[in-house]
Amino acid sequence: MVEIKHSGKSMEQRIADRLKNSGDTAHADVSVVHGTGPTRTHTNIHHSRVHTQGETNKGEPGIDGRMRGPADQGAGR
Repeated sequence: MVEIKHSGKSMEQRIADRLKNSGDTAHADVSVVHGTGPTRTHTNIHHSRVHTQGETNKGEPGIDGRMRGPADQGAGR
């Protein structure tokens, strides 16, 4: 058997990092935890389907030189 040595974070800190919620809790409308211990799951619920972060993409020129239209189909509605 080979002994593996880790440098940096302690074993407890590495375990805590693996068990924390990795979802988008900052933008979630509801955040729910199901279960406890290493088998728990996190569910982040977003009520709206469209999320806008940053500026709206105005589109880009196609191969014919004309604008292809906005990437954000909800832009300008």
